[in-house]
Amino acid sequence: MTASYAELRAQLDTLTTEAFRPELADIDRMTTLDIARVMNAEDATVAAAVAERLEEIAAAIDGIAARMARGGRLVYAGAGTAGRLGVLDAGECPPTFNTGPGQVIGLIAGGPTAMVKAVEGAEDSKELAAEDLSALTLTEADTVVGVSASGRTPYAIGAVEFARTRGALTVGLSCNAGSALAAAAEHGIEVVTGPELLTGSTRLKAGTAQKLVLNLISTLTMIRLGKTYGNLMVDVRASNEKLRARSRRIVALATGASDAETEAALTATGGEVKNAILVVLGGVDGPTAAARRAPRARHRAPPPARSAGGRFNPTPLVAGGGVGPPPRGPARGRRGPPHLRAALARSASGS
Repeated sequence: MTASYAELRAQLDTLTTEAFRPELADIDRMTTLDIARVMNAEDATVAAAVAERLEEIAAAIDGIAARMARGGRLVYAGAGTAGRLGVLDAGECPPTFNTGPGQVIGLIAGGPTAMVKAVEGAEDSKELAAEDLSALTLTEADTVVGVSASGRTPYAIGAVEFARTRGALTVGLSCNAGSALAAAAEHGIEVVTGPELLTGSTRLKAGTAQKLVLNLISTLTMIRLGKTYGNLMVDVRASNEKLRARSRRIVALATGASDAETEAALTATGGEVKNAILVVLGGVDGPTAAARRAPRARHRAPPPARSAGGRFNPTPLVAGGGVGPPPRGPARGRRGPPHLRAALARSASGS
């Protein structure tokens, strides 16, 4: 046994994600249904593990949103499953939130080939992470999120360490307590999911936890940047029939417009949902709606107070105290993103 192997084995022996579970040693002799029940019960514990780290996650998101509002980028960096999950989340942002090219980036050790085929030794190199990030010309406005189930992957740690030398905000997401990755980052997030059903197979609970946290990071960051109108995806990029139908529904939900009005507004704005909403509520044409839109990517701070019960109900009350569809016109009582509110106000005043 070489010294390097002995050191690595000693490290792995300390990780809960690598721990052996003797009570599952005969799992291959169980019925398929029984294995499914065991695995499902294991998966059910993941959301609770994420819930324990929500304060750290929220703090990181506020930092990310503030920097992205200044034109910064969100960069995920990881190897293996962790890297693939980062690439997946980054790839979902353009169609969901209409993010610009390179605004949310996923880096995986070994490059695109590693998405479908293991690249030997790629995850073991801090230098490779530095090279990948150097190509992006990081600035202080950017954020780098290192993702690693073990919390010891050199590529993820190297990404965070290099990002700090460039003044970028850093987040370390791990599934083991006391990880080197979390220690290297300004925002350490350790979602401890425990031993896996299959020993060391961190694509299972650890991977699920990482996906949940990345969902939180991207979704809440985009909400803070005003890319939603309440809980409507008003920045959706309609690249297929399903998304075009969703765009029509979003405009109708936000404005109470008829099908014909919705279709006309979307046609007038080239399918831009935000502008279409402004056309309906502000009574303006497509070019005017585009011109009156305030600049995007403006950070919206969390609201200071919530409605009764701690919930925000986007459907306003109508005369007589009942609940109904949103009233028409600029003064419909909806908050909405700051840029939409400002544009609607300008439309109403004719400025």
